[in-house]
Formats: sequence, structure tokens, C-alpha cells
Amino acid sequence: MNTMSRPSHLPSIAVVTSVSRIDVLQQRLAQSECMQRGGLPWSACFNSPSAAAAFNPAMDAQAAQGSDWLVWVHQDVHFPPGWDQLFRRALGEACAQWPTLAVAGLYGVRGVGEQSVRAGHVLDRGQLLKEPAALPCLVDSLDELLVAVRVDSGLRMDPAMGFDFYATDLVLQAQAAGMCAAALDAYCEHWSDTPAQGEMPPGLIERVKNNGHAFEQKWAHRLPIKTPCFDIHRPGDIAALAASMSTP
Repeated sequence: MNTMSRPSHLPSIAVVTSVSRIDVLQQRLAQSECMQRGGLPWSACFNSPSAAAAFNPAMDAQAAQGSDWLVWVHQDVHFPPGWDQLFRRALGEACAQWPTLAVAGLYGVRGVGEQSVRAGHVLDRGQLLKEPAALPCLVDSLDELLVAVRVDSGLRMDPAMGFDFYATDLVLQAQAAGMCAAALDAYCEHWSDTPAQGEMPPGLIERVKNNGHAFEQKWAHRLPIKTPCFDIHRPGDIAALAASMSTP
């Protein structure tokens, strides 16, 4: 079990993102005040084959450069003014409450079935998601829009997840190592052009099926698992739900 020490100061953070569309980066993430002042170190990786290909080298770099946490965030997220300090305070509070905290995000789920609890406070594609669970909240899965990992945790993203399920994969990795994960109260805006529900384009469906299969095989011994988007009881559930969202 990792017995990481309780921080005596606000954690320091660095940010990394993967960029597939420079116009989206310029309109959303790069427009955030905290990304422009020069005080928050951040990097962008263009046309990565997976989230891991962008995140893992940045983690290795931060291990040498000294940030306490590395924050992965989507290119289509916008941070309100002062977000970096808000996030650091929320992270510090969570670390004080759970000294083995290794993964943190802004929206997640604890438990499965009728006992599951959603936790988070974000604006997602124009819809405010403000769940009743008190934050910070321990979770068993996290949404991929933003996930922070403690640099000294030893955790890395799995390339087999591609661009899906990697946040929940990190949560499960942390739990398997005796650490924990939490959703924090650090509001931001997420402006994805992927439909929140209903039909999805065929290419996205195939990607989710393939990455979902890798996730289900890796964590078959932990099923059932509920993520913010999927209820997974047995291998094949992700593919079945993705197929139900296909366009005619």
C-alpha cells in the first residue's frame, strides 16, 4: 500500500492536453485566464495516438521538474478565472482528508446499481451538472474531461484504453495499489461536440467498442463497474450500448 504523506502546502500542478483541433484549443482551453498568465505550466501534444501517448511522457517530465500533480484536460474545456487556485485548494482539502489520494477529477461515480452516487459540479455542453453528493467525494470512476494524477503515485495511463475509459482505468489502478480517487469541487465548462446522448457517428462507435473491449478484459475481475456514461456488468456491455447509439 502506498502511504503518501499528507501535504503541508497547497499542491502544485501542471497541465497537459492532447490536441486534435487547434481551433478548439484556441477557442476553449487556451482562452482560460489561468492558462494565459504564465504561472501555470502546461503543454500540448498534437495528434497523439492515445491519451497515454500524451500523458505518460508529461508525467515522466514532471517527476523531474517537481510538480505535485499532473492534470490531464480536454482541449474543449474552459476554466473560469481563478480556476487553478480553486482546484489547488480543493485538491489540498481532499489530500488532507484522504492521505492516499492519487487520482482526482471533476465528475465521477461511486458504487454501482441503485446504490451508486454521482458526484461533480461542471457545465457539460451547456447543461449544468451539480450533483447533490458533498464534495470532495470518493469515487470508483471518473469522467475523462479532466483527471489529475499525483506525480509520485507511480500511476500511468494504459495505451490500450486509447481515448476512452482511461480515467476510470486510473481510478481502478489506484485502488488496486491501495490508494484512492475523488471528485473535487472545481467548476469548469466542457464544450464537447460529441453528443451527450442519442446517436453517435460510426467512427466514434467503433473506437468506443474497441477501447471498451480492452477495458472490460482488463477489469473483468472488478465488474460490475459504473462509469459516468456506462453500466458495465459483463464483457460486451459497452459494445452493446455503443451499437444502440449508431446512426441509421
